[in-house]
Amino acid sequence: MGKWGELIPEEVCRQMPANSRIFWDIHMYPGGVGATAQGQAVKDNVVEMGIWLHDDNFEQTNEPYTQDLKAYPMREGYENNMLIVPPNGYTMTQGFHSFDHPVRIDSFQPHGHLRMNAASLEIFYPETGRTEAISQISNWSATWHHSHIYDADLAPLVPTGAVLVIKQWYDNTANNPNNPDPEQWVYEGSRTGDEMSHAWIAVTHLDDEGYEKIVAERQEREQRSVAGQD
Repeated sequence: MGKWGELIPEEVCRQMPANSRIFWDIHMYPGGVGATAQGQAVKDNVVEMGIWLHDDNFEQTNEPYTQDLKAYPMREGYENNMLIVPPNGYTMTQGFHSFDHPVRIDSFQPHGHLRMNAASLEIFYPETGRTEAISQISNWSATWHHSHIYDADLAPLVPTGAVLVIKQWYDNTANNPNNPDPEQWVYEGSRTGDEMSHAWIAVTHLDDEGYEKIVAERQEREQRSVAGQD
């Protein structure tokens, strides 16, 4: 199991103070993961990280917008604060998250195990009641936990007060080719046979000026495209 990695957009950074420590953990499963990866063994495991070190006399002239990559949980759909997928049954979970400032969504990586089979990401606008679908992942597989990276010119913008709606679906029936045993009750846990319900989302935190600047740039590009100037 693994992923391709993350990309940091231009004019964005994840800053590391001096004397910081970096750590990561690696999840491995020895015998493959369901029908899509039966019996595959891990032959090589590679972790790569790109770090830019500034000179001692470096002076930052423009403050870049900061980006973070965090796990956003989904707890709507839990029973008595527990994720439960019944035998030969289905479950759907939801999570709702808003910000007190505008943000840009740079990537979306849903996380689950063998029974999870789909995920989506939406933006709900309370002032109008409109919901905008921005990502839908079907036939999801735990074999590869891909990070779905948005093109910088198309990355979703979330205004202040709008709500991110994250949904994940679970299939604990024989119709799920990755399901090792549809007769089992499945609960939340860290084992591969357990389940999880959260999504890793890379968010660039903007101010009002930065948000309006991106909106204006996109509108200008769209007008040029319509006029045939691109």
